[in-house]
Amino acid sequence: MSGRKKAVTRRELLGGSAAAATVLASGCVGGALRSPSPNTLRVGTYGSFVDAPSTSAGAWIKDEFEKRHDATLEWVVPENELTGFVQRRKEGVDLGADAYVGITPEDLVRADSVLDRPLFSGFDTGAVENAENIADAYHFDPQRRVLPTGASYVCIVYDEREVSEPATFDALATEEYRDSLLLANPQSTTTGLLFLLWTIQEKGPDSYLDYWERLMDNEVRVLGSWSDAYTAYSNEEAPMVVSYSTDQVYAAEKDVDMRRHQIGFPNDQGYAYVDGVGKFATTERDELVRKFAAFLLDPEVQRKTAVKNVGIPTVENASLPPDVRQYAHVPDEPVQFSYDALAEHVDDWRDAWARRVVGQ
Repeated sequence: MSGRKKAVTRRELLGGSAAAATVLASGCVGGALRSPSPNTLRVGTYGSFVDAPSTSAGAWIKDEFEKRHDATLEWVVPENELTGFVQRRKEGVDLGADAYVGITPEDLVRADSVLDRPLFSGFDTGAVENAENIADAYHFDPQRRVLPTGASYVCIVYDEREVSEPATFDALATEEYRDSLLLANPQSTTTGLLFLLWTIQEKGPDSYLDYWERLMDNEVRVLGSWSDAYTAYSNEEAPMVVSYSTDQVYAAEKDVDMRRHQIGFPNDQGYAYVDGVGKFATTERDELVRKFAAFLLDPEVQRKTAVKNVGIPTVENASLPPDVRQYAHVPDEPVQFSYDALAEHVDDWRDAWARRVVGQ
């Protein structure tokens, strides 16, 4: 293995967690807002949904939605993604968008915890075509303000030429895997947070911090972003990285050595990554947002966007194409905390992790 760096120190970990996204729409959040025409739908999302360096669904979704409906779709991508809309809602100013795509359970919990007015309003799911086919396991909002539109599972991606699949979480803390695992910061990234939640699910709220001490003593490297971690993995700085169970979809498309893109599910588990679409409570375009939600749940659109986003459809009447399906792995035991559990505990769990592991 070439170019492996030393394990990150706790002081270094404190400094490397911010990444900027580009605002991609006119009339964007944070700038001068203009009034769009009645048939213009402004949809917020995160940067890589529209401008990932590899592949992303945003451009295709815009073109296809505009073809199917007499409407214009504008993507709105603030620098701090959904947090930008949360802040504007807190300040009581125009959100500058009608909906948001890419809301995770953790995003929703965070918005609900800091706002005294709703950011999203509930869908009448009976009026959203194909919403009834969303798999029950993917629903995470008890109020149905968010309809799941994309999924995957957090897992260990590993190089079978250098290490064997880690069968358990305890194995990751052994000498066999010393200085072998890269992961993103749980304080500032979805991937890192879901891995943290996975360890809490497995080790319990009373023991997960002791487990993390063992991981850090075993020279696990925590980097500022998923991109940082995956880039380091791609540069062969370590033989394992916390990533997604659809990693082989991307690998097969790029025709790279599949031996370096093996999927590991410690304890036969994978933590569910799910995101979805929500309607901002302030929009006056309820009908257009409903059409957009139905469009995202259309089986053909689900298949296409899942491939472009390297994910898994959330509706039961859509599946990946056969040549792709073989590379989209699902664990024997998916795990995920409920909305209520996250609302009650996630901030405390993450803060406790930071105090113990990072030294804050």
